[in-house]
Amino acid sequence: MRKLITISREYGSGGRIIGKLVAEKLGVPFYDKEIIDMAVEQSGLSKEVVETAELRAKSSFSYSLASAMNFGEGISAEPVSVNEKLFITQFDIIRQIGETNEGVIIGRCADYVLKDLPGVTNIFIYGEFEDRVKRSVELYGDDAEKAEKYVKDYDKARANYYNYHTSQKWGEFTNYNLAINSSYISMEQAANLIVEYVNTRTYKNVDAK
Repeated sequence: MRKLITISREYGSGGRIIGKLVAEKLGVPFYDKEIIDMAVEQSGLSKEVVETAELRAKSSFSYSLASAMNFGEGISAEPVSVNEKLFITQFDIIRQIGETNEGVIIGRCADYVLKDLPGVTNIFIYGEFEDRVKRSVELYGDDAEKAEKYVKDYDKARANYYNYHTSQKWGEFTNYNLAINSSYISMEQAANLIVEYVNTRTYKNVDAK
């Protein structure tokens, strides 16, 4: 049985922390910031550009417009935007991880990138809005006065980024094997639930040895 998990999450749901716990419990690599470092190295883009990729999608129209514009200047420039260059780079990195390694991959449309790869478990973590706002302040250190807007902006950006690059709907249940509302379960319990699911689910068209 292969231990390859993707975790998509609403902001403030604790999805990243849950994913790290899952990786520790399964004894597999955890991929989040690591993908940023690899994308910086392979794309030649700055770390700031890579780190803020999702937030640039707060406006679906402006993100789509920017993604359609050419990257660079001059006749020798590549006919691809910064957004597209970054997505293609991360796509290749995630695909390589999926084909060669086990692990837990956080966000970055990984469920879509690996959708044709047998043996992948796709998870979506969400939560009640007020609980996510509270967690963003108490656990992530966000400004309490701006927390509600920050949660909304991040959710909107993630949805626009995902919807644009995948032509699927972010958070749509059919894209995932399991969805968990973290408002009614601890992060430790959520991680245990995912591990149990990964270990007991039926894997179709894959060698489960």
